[in-house]
Amino acid sequence: MKFMLIMRATDEAVEAYQEIPFEQVIAAMGAYNESMIKAGVLLAGEGLTDAAEGFVVDFSAEKPLITDGPYGETKELFNGFWIIEVSTREEAAEWASRAPLGAGSFLEVRRVTEMSDFPADNEWIQKEEGWREEQAQRAQQ
Repeated sequence: MKFMLIMRATDEAVEAYQEIPFEQVIAAMGAYNESMIKAGVLLAGEGLTDAAEGFVVDFSAEKPLITDGPYGETKELFNGFWIIEVSTREEAAEWASRAPLGAGSFLEVRRVTEMSDFPADNEWIQKEEGWREEQAQRAQQ
């Protein structure tokens, strides 16, 4: 099963993070990532730029409205993510609890859907499987 670990923080956690030397943060995250790589569970992971650099596309109106960041409260934003592949929900929780995050930080953990979660006889699901196979073949070349 694949799970996404979505990193979030409160205003206080962001302030505390800014007090920690950047090299210390990178070393802690690097060691965490390395442990997941060595265990064979890490599929992807990235940090995100400040919300001020982003934007939101709101589909509430007839024409989508694009609003530049920052947007939302700090605790609603996510700062980065990992995608891991593990055997159980409990194993995902175990890996999430090892993240080098401090007070006021938290991880939202969500299972990533798989093709088997959808009806196999659906035309679009079948197309999606084909597209994924094509993409995997291109990546191998």
